[in-house]
Amino acid sequence: MFNRPVTLQVCYASKSEDANQRMTSQEVFFKNLDALHRFIRPYTLMGTVIAITSVSLLPLQNLDDLTPTYFMGFFKAMVPGLLMTVYEVAINQLYDVKIDKVNKPNLPLTSGDLSMRTGIAIASSSLLMSLAMGIMLRSSPFLLALIIWFLLASAYSVDVEEKFISNYIVHRAREGTSTPICLLHTHSVAIKCCFCFVISVLKDIPDEDGDREFGIRTLSVILGKESVLWLCVYVLFIAYGAAVIVGLTSSPYLLSKLLMIISHSMLATLLWHQARTVDLSSKASTLSFYMFIWKLHYVECLIIPFVRL
Repeated sequence: MFNRPVTLQVCYASKSEDANQRMTSQEVFFKNLDALHRFIRPYTLMGTVIAITSVSLLPLQNLDDLTPTYFMGFFKAMVPGLLMTVYEVAINQLYDVKIDKVNKPNLPLTSGDLSMRTGIAIASSSLLMSLAMGIMLRSSPFLLALIIWFLLASAYSVDVEEKFISNYIVHRAREGTSTPICLLHTHSVAIKCCFCFVISVLKDIPDEDGDREFGIRTLSVILGKESVLWLCVYVLFIAYGAAVIVGLTSSPYLLSKLLMIISHSMLATLLWHQARTVDLSSKASTLSFYMFIWKLHYVECLIIPFVRL
């Protein structure tokens, strides 16, 4: 008689422990999902999607060019491009894990939310799948673009390789149309190169303390944060000015001229205002400005398809 209540209490306790265990498992799952989300940095994936989509639209002259063949080639190239972007982001964080313990202790690898083994697995699997798809597509230019992207990413050249994959997308999109797009293509690549330089340099401003401690001579360490900030601003001003000049002198379309003048004037004004509000002593402020530059990059990529030179 005395055993029965005890048995019931044990059963209830066991059920309660199971419930707590299930809740803990769910929390662990969402914690790992959040760590993965922070590890792959979705804003870089978004940048790749917008950039490739933007350049792939350059050769289109009318809606009749949007054929099933065009879309098939576009998506076949987009997926390996995204996988290579994941590899680039992952390998850069793996390289910087020691420095980021000082610069960015809240990152998944440095905080322990994601293990080094998992990071290596993500990087290697993304790389292998991207190259495998490139081989399966049987396109030498595309495979060459992926290999160059891999080499540059492995050499820690952030974002520079994006223009190579974009060049190939244009090559694929031009199949089936004989419309010359050399000038517009050159303009697109030049603008991207400016943003690639600015993004790769600006990202080191919040990390100056750790870079200095580990003896890494970035531009921020050599020139100082303020000099690097305004160098990047002036580079984009030059790019915007060149874009306006190209639009005025090369485009026969009034709408394109107005688009180039108005949009780049507004972007330059926003850039100047945002740069003047940056607090270089605050990591939050410099990171906010860094993400603002990414947004300018997105907008520039969205403008390019509507310009006709």
